Amino acid sequence: MSLLVVGSVAFDSVKTPFGEAEEILGGSATYFSTAASYFTEVNLVAVVGEDFPSQHVNFLKSRGINTDGLEKQDGKTFRWKGEYGYQLNEAQTLETHLNVFESFKPLLPQSYRDSEGVFLANINPELQTDVLNQVTSPKIIACDTMNFWISGKRDALLKTLEHVDILIINDGEARQLAMEANLVKAARIIRSYGPKHLIIKRGEYGALMFNSQSIFAAPAYPLENVFDPTGAGDSFAGGFMGYLLNTRNFSESNMRQAVIFGSVMASFVVEDFSLNRIKTLDYNEIHNRYREFKQLTHFEESAEIFRQ
Repeated sequence: MSLLVVGSVAFDSVKTPFGEAEEILGGSATYFSTAASYFTEVNLVAVVGEDFPSQHVNFLKSRGINTDGLEKQDGKTFRWKGEYGYQLNEAQTLETHLNVFESFKPLLPQSYRDSEGVFLANINPELQTDVLNQVTSPKIIACDTMNFWISGKRDALLKTLEHVDILIINDGEARQLAMEANLVKAARIIRSYGPKHLIIKRGEYGALMFNSQSIFAAPAYPLENVFDPTGAGDSFAGGFMGYLLNTRNFSESNMRQAVIFGSVMASFVVEDFSLNRIKTLDYNEIHNRYREFKQLTHFEESAEIFRQ
């Protein structure tokens, strides 16, 4: 199954307590596409400037990512600069230069319009809805958003969510969107907006998935070295959606497995700056870490030792 992603391709400059890197490849669509490409065919829609080097395009193509929808415009590529403290869950944004991304209007190539899966990365919800109007009959639709759109484009976002099967956001965004501090209550409110499934990313505390059948909690993988959390959420979404499209199984039990594969991809990406770690992954590493995740939470039924 083919998977469409619409989002940003960017240059990031990142500083963490463990190092820093300038003008490295980033962007929501880049991280998502790379993670998802280990599982399924990916159709990428994004915009870059004339300064975007061919070696980055060649890398995406080397992962089997279809770049027919990667538009190049006159001007500069989107740039973001941020810094993390020892609390790595959230970056302090130092600079944002939208450049060509500011006037981005996604136009899907004809060959993309029958994509079976759609992921709407963190862009203006009006553009997300416009993308949905260009696809024919996707089997599953997921999206991301952020606090800026929740507060500034709430009505447009709610319109988008009416057509979305899965919403993937962090805990702060969930509370803001639902206007409810308790995540369990917030999840019920958000699902009433349209999404059948809500996944709440909680950084170093893992992820929660809510649907009408159950609540599923996945841990974060315990790492000794975390160099750069940038792109972890998008890599999670890429692993999650890529696995679903690979298996063609959208049952609740299979979505639980997809959450773990998403967590696996996120755990790899934070081990180095940019995409350096997941550029060189092999499938054995992915499956071995998946098995390690399983062991993290596996336990046997207890013996009946309770006092009567």
